[in-house]
Amino acid sequence: MAEPAVASRLLDTLQRAERPRPRPVARWPHAHWLAVGTVCLGAFLGQLTASVTSLVFPALEGHFDASFAAVEWVSLAYLLVLVALLAPVGRLSDLVGRKTVYLGGFGVFAAASLGAGLAGNLGVLIACRAVQAVGGAMMQANSVALVARGVPERAMRTALGVQAAAQALGLALGPTLGGLLVAHASWRWAFWVNVPIGALGMLAGWYLLPRTFPDGRPARTRDREGRFDLAGLLLLAGASTALLLALSAASGLPLPGWAVAALLAASAAATLALVRQERRADRPIVPPGLVNTPGIRAGLLVALIGYLLLFCPLVLEPAVLAGRGTTAATAGAAITALPAAFALAATAGGALLPRRWSDAARCRCGALTAAAGLLLLAALPAPGPWTTALPLLLTGYGLGLLLPANNALVMRAIPAQSSAVGGGLVNMVRSLGTAFGTALPVLAVHQAGAAAGGRAVLLLLAGVAVLAVRLCRS
Repeated sequence: MAEPAVASRLLDTLQRAERPRPRPVARWPHAHWLAVGTVCLGAFLGQLTASVTSLVFPALEGHFDASFAAVEWVSLAYLLVLVALLAPVGRLSDLVGRKTVYLGGFGVFAAASLGAGLAGNLGVLIACRAVQAVGGAMMQANSVALVARGVPERAMRTALGVQAAAQALGLALGPTLGGLLVAHASWRWAFWVNVPIGALGMLAGWYLLPRTFPDGRPARTRDREGRFDLAGLLLLAGASTALLLALSAASGLPLPGWAVAALLAASAAATLALVRQERRADRPIVPPGLVNTPGIRAGLLVALIGYLLLFCPLVLEPAVLAGRGTTAATAGAAITALPAAFALAATAGGALLPRRWSDAARCRCGALTAAAGLLLLAALPAPGPWTTALPLLLTGYGLGLLLPANNALVMRAIPAQSSAVGGGLVNMVRSLGTAFGTALPVLAVHQAGAAAGGRAVLLLLAGVAVLAVRLCRS
C-alpha cells in the first residue's frame, strides 16, 4: 500500500508544478492564439527535422561510408520511437499535465539534436535520433490536445489549420535549408539548427501555455488505477519495427534472403498479440473503446493516409528528378510546391469552399483533389522539375483541405478527459503514415527503378486517396 501512496503524492506534486501564465497574458481575450503559436513552434520543429534529414542522406552516405538502406534508418529510428511512444506519452500527459510534458519535450529534443550533430559514427547518430524522438513524442502527443482544448469551439478548425500550416512551413523550408547547410556548412548543422528553436519553444511555453489543471489542484481521477501497459508498448514497437525492417530488407538493406518473410511473420504475430493485449489491459496504450468508435476509427485511417500521401512524393520525386539529371537545388525548389500548397490550403484554402460545407464534405473534396494531382503526376511522360511542380501543387492543396478538417472531426469525437490520449493516437497514425511514406518509395525504386517504380507508387497513392473519400463518408 505504501507504493501507491508514494506514487500518488509524486503525481500530485507534478500536477501542482505547472506554472500559470502571467496575469496580463491570461486575461487577454485572444490569449488562446498565443498558446496556438507556441504549439506551432513544436509543429514547425518536428516537420523541419523530418524534411531536413532526408536532404542530408547523401552526405551521410559519404561521411560514414554507408549504404542508402542503412542511412535511411536515421529517419526510420526516429519514426519508430514516435509510433511506440505517442499513445503512452499522451496518457501520461493527461495525468501529469500537458504543459509540463510539452515543455520537457522541447528540452529533450534540443539536447538530442546537439548530440546528433556531434555523432562520430552512424550508430551514435541513429541512437541520438531515437532520443530526439522521445522529445518529439512529448511535444506531438500534446499538440493537438493543447490546441483543441485551448481555443473556443468556433475557432478550432482555424487553429488546427494554423498548426497544420506550421508543419507545412517546416516541411517547405527543410529541403532548401538542408541543401544550403550541406553545401555551405556541414550535415551536422542540419541537427544543430534545432537547438535554438527548442530553447525558444521552452521559453514561450513557460509564459504562454495555460495550466492543464486551471485551478491549480490535481485532477483526482480513477485513471491512476491499474498498471502501465508495458506489454502493449513493446508489442506495438515490435510490430512496426519488424514491418519496416522487412521493407528495408526488400529495399537493399544487407539481410539474409529469408529475413523478409520472417520479419513479416513477426510483425503479423506481434499485431495479433497487441490486439489481444489491449482488450484485457487495465490502461491500454491504444484504447479499444476509442479506436472502435466508427467516427474515430475512420478519422485515424484518414490521418494515416493523408501523411502517406504527403511524404511519399517528398521522398520519391527527388529520386525521379535526379534520374533525369535535375540538380538537387532545382529539384528541391520544385518539390517545395507540395508543402507550400499544403500550407496555403490549411490556412486559407477552405475560404474558397462553400461556408455551409461540413468538415466531412471538406475532407472528401480534399481527398479527391489530392487523387487528381497524383494521377496527373503519374501521367507525365517525361517529368521535369516544373512540369512536376503543378501536380504537386494540386496534391498539396488537396491534403491541406483534408487533414485539418479530419483532425477537427476526430478531436470532436474524442471525450475531453481523453484528449491527450486521442491526440497521441492521431499523431501516432501520422507517424505511421510518414514511416510508410518514407519506406515505400525506396522499395519501389529499388525493385523497379525510379521511373517505373515511381509511376506505380503514384497510381497506388491515387487509389488510396479515393479510399479516403469513402472513409470520409463515415
